[in-house]
Amino acid sequence: MKELNELIFSEELRYTEDHEWVTAAGATLRVGISDYAQDQLGDIVYVELPEVGKTFARGDEFGTLESVKAVSELYLPISGEIVAVNQVLGDAPELINQDPYANWIVEIKPADTGELERLLTADGYRQLLRG
Repeated sequence: MKELNELIFSEELRYTEDHEWVTAAGATLRVGISDYAQDQLGDIVYVELPEVGKTFARGDEFGTLESVKAVSELYLPISGEIVAVNQVLGDAPELINQDPYANWIVEIKPADTGELERLLTADGYRQLLRG
């Protein structure tokens, strides 16, 4: 596993305490997992994706990641409707390990963009990880 100073934290993203990230993609938001999360999980071998059109509240489980170490739930950082899933991950889940920020998991149409303010900045996320 990497040391904290070896991990990548993009200043452009917002993070959750559950290690998901969010970024704007036009009128929608893309969601993925942080470099820390993929590092802790190890080799990701399967991604369970939700159905497009399904609506979730903030904090709802929307999928899972299976790695050689464990199965980890994914929680939606912001309430909204799933408008796209990254189908490439179905055949190549290991892409998340290669670049967790380029390989988003779902795209959502947010119900309330004000919920973004509740998420952590990169600095706030680093502080959380330092404990």
